[in-house]
Amino acid sequence: MATTLTIDQFDTITNFIYRKTGIRFESKKMYFISKRLNMRMQNLGMDNTLDYIHLLLYNDRFDTEFHNLIDLLTINETYFFRDFNQLQTFAEQCLDEVCKRKAAAGDYKLRLWSAACSSGEEPYTLAIILQEMLDNYRHWEIEIIASDIDRKILNKARKAEYNDRSVREVPPGYFKKYFENITVDGKSCYRLRNTITRMVKFEQVNLSSRDAIRDHLNFDFIFCRNLLIYFDDVSRKNLVDQFYIALNPGGYVFLGSSESVSRISTVFKVKRMNNYLVYYK
Repeated sequence: MATTLTIDQFDTITNFIYRKTGIRFESKKMYFISKRLNMRMQNLGMDNTLDYIHLLLYNDRFDTEFHNLIDLLTINETYFFRDFNQLQTFAEQCLDEVCKRKAAAGDYKLRLWSAACSSGEEPYTLAIILQEMLDNYRHWEIEIIASDIDRKILNKARKAEYNDRSVREVPPGYFKKYFENITVDGKSCYRLRNTITRMVKFEQVNLSSRDAIRDHLNFDFIFCRNLLIYFDDVSRKNLVDQFYIALNPGGYVFLGSSESVSRISTVFKVKRMNNYLVYYK
């Protein structure tokens, strides 16, 4: 039988999640949290909320149950070539600038980080853009790191199999070149060709943990779009400051269209490219 969280129980769980992830759930999310928590309790054969909370806080030695709960609480809505105008600025302005500067110095290494990659549409989009925009693509040593806290969504990303909704914004020429039609469990879907999938390395990373991200360094571009809206001010600033450390001089960070680096931290410089504000180190 479904149980309803008390205010104290909601506070205990959401404060615990905040300490672990930096994600703050407001009181208006109580029904949402309660429903997802009941799903986990049902899967575990538990009917006492206090017992579940005790398990989560004190008997979850390897964070197994914590990650199961987070998998249900995080929203992973994304699609290929999302926010096309921003990607166009990256592809036609920022990428060209960085590559010319690095090539002039004899440096042909290019590193990108999709820091909240969800089911993989964003890092795979970046891989397609690199193949299309770099004239001497094979001369470059390219590494695309794609990270997320959600293990299940990372497994989905590694399969690189997508439905109509995910590919709806892919330009027709790219779609024909990089996707193949397949059938999975009797349903038609689309799989990325390995010329793209082999470019991306997926990792489970908790972005609120400095220990987890401190070895993520020397990136030329960092994408972390539509994640910081779930963080509070302190968590946002901590993460953006870590991104600054992780970037090479002259590197760029891209947030979601409703997010602004300038409102979070003053460490980045800002300039307008292609009628779009971009942030760089």
